[in-house]
Amino acid sequence: MNQRIQLASIDDQINVTAREAVRQRISWPVNLTPANVTYHSRGHALLLGKAHEVSYAARVLQNRGLASLTLLTTDIAPDIAAASEPLICHTLTDLQRSQLRITGYLGAFRAEVAVADNDTLNLAQALIERESFDVVLDVTAADISNSDQSWEIPPPGYIRLDWLTQEAQRNEILDSVVELVGEFDKPRYFQVNSDLCAHSSSGNVGCTRCLDVCPADAISSVQGRIESRIEIDPFLCQGVGSCTSACPTGAIEFRLPETRRQQDTLATWLAAYREAGGQAPVMRFVTHDFLDTERKAGVVTPGHVLDAPLEELGAAGHDQWLTALANGAAEVRIQLHDEMPPRLTTFITHQVAQAHGLLKALGHDATRVKLLQPEQAEERDALPSLTPLTDEALRFTEPHKRTRFNQVLATLTALGAPSNERYVMPEGAAYGGIEVDREACTLCHACVSNCPTPALKAGGDTPALSFLEADCVQCGLCEQACPENAITLLPGFLAAPERDTRHICHEEAAFECIGCGKPFATASTVATIKAKLADHPYFAGDALARLEMCEDCRVKDVWKAMIRDPDAQLKV
Repeated sequence: MNQRIQLASIDDQINVTAREAVRQRISWPVNLTPANVTYHSRGHALLLGKAHEVSYAARVLQNRGLASLTLLTTDIAPDIAAASEPLICHTLTDLQRSQLRITGYLGAFRAEVAVADNDTLNLAQALIERESFDVVLDVTAADISNSDQSWEIPPPGYIRLDWLTQEAQRNEILDSVVELVGEFDKPRYFQVNSDLCAHSSSGNVGCTRCLDVCPADAISSVQGRIESRIEIDPFLCQGVGSCTSACPTGAIEFRLPETRRQQDTLATWLAAYREAGGQAPVMRFVTHDFLDTERKAGVVTPGHVLDAPLEELGAAGHDQWLTALANGAAEVRIQLHDEMPPRLTTFITHQVAQAHGLLKALGHDATRVKLLQPEQAEERDALPSLTPLTDEALRFTEPHKRTRFNQVLATLTALGAPSNERYVMPEGAAYGGIEVDREACTLCHACVSNCPTPALKAGGDTPALSFLEADCVQCGLCEQACPENAITLLPGFLAAPERDTRHICHEEAAFECIGCGKPFATASTVATIKAKLADHPYFAGDALARLEMCEDCRVKDVWKAMIRDPDAQLKV
């Protein structure tokens, strides 16, 4: 299970040969999504910052094909003459600086400040008589308060230049502004399957994991007429991938290739590595850019390190990492890099904490999943301290994310020593159960109709409520939908066979219609409805008995009453 590796038995040359065989036989899935998002930029540039820096930048950009230059200064008016393109200057007051709000993307940036009567002033309309700017050059070094601008990865077309720390790159960055004129295409990276989404139901809001982790703020909750829904703005999305890893149901995934292709490739790679004679494989999850930097620096990793090249680290989470362990990787290492936005760093750290929690609950050494800092070359190349858990490939039988990961957990359970207890997981983890108050539950099944997964089910012909913890993603929609407040979430991973076994939370005998004898509800439901409607004039007197009838007999009884006394309905 956690056997220490014998270093003397590892031949690096054999591992190098095996790794090369894997690379030759199987390609890592790459983004094949067609470019179907188009930006249109006519070259109306907004320059934002102090007068000295903005004036310098404007002089570099003049006479280079931009449609206009708008200088928005934060201290004094700039001293610069117009050239071939229109030059517009405006100095923000202290109040305007605090209220400035910039939204949008390449070709469609809105810069607005608040004015009287809760209205806003569109600066593009006021200064250049257009609805928006095309490009924004921000040299403020974040000295302007913009409370609505929470993204950590700027949208396409928004260029940041720290005047002091990026002095060496200054001209290169300014040149990039000129290049942002014309039409530009990029992929629509992700797709959303609303049928799988656990975000909202019956007006209640449940899972918000994708909203919490997107560093580009490309994901929003849109309120429809009844329900909220998740939408991804394809113009803001930059393919970081953390939303796909955070989504517990697989409602968000890459379009091409699908997310599961990556999981399948992990299994195939490790099997091919073993077939070629490789030993003690370590899967390193690393970005293309970091690999390119290593190649330029002449870095050659030892043969036991298999690199899974990602567009960004967020594209693989703890489900992918544990998939590697369940398919025979001795260790998983996640290679951090210096340019990670804070929200992505937090997300990766949280995913590692979840991986460690699951490994401990199942009786495995948590050190099998490690974070690597950019400078940790020795830790990157080190042999794993433990032998692989298995030498067999895991074959997935289902396409859905949660079902596939349950297969991974089942494999790790069989290879480990589960604690048979509920293990505390990091806050927000999609693992846990529910507790049903049987005294309060009336088996109305509002929880079943709101559950986005098969975790909760009705009893069919028998009034009952059953629950399968393996499918529960702790979205909380059942808890919010229950009219009797009979459901309480139980967060934490249950490392016991009961997690994979459906059990009855509550059941009752069926209440039989007093007219025809057909079972149509539960005794508690009928009793609750009678108590709530006892004072309603429609059910006064003998009519209260209609609540003990099925829908057919209730209608028949109403018609019989009308025949006996046609004027009775006028008294209600």
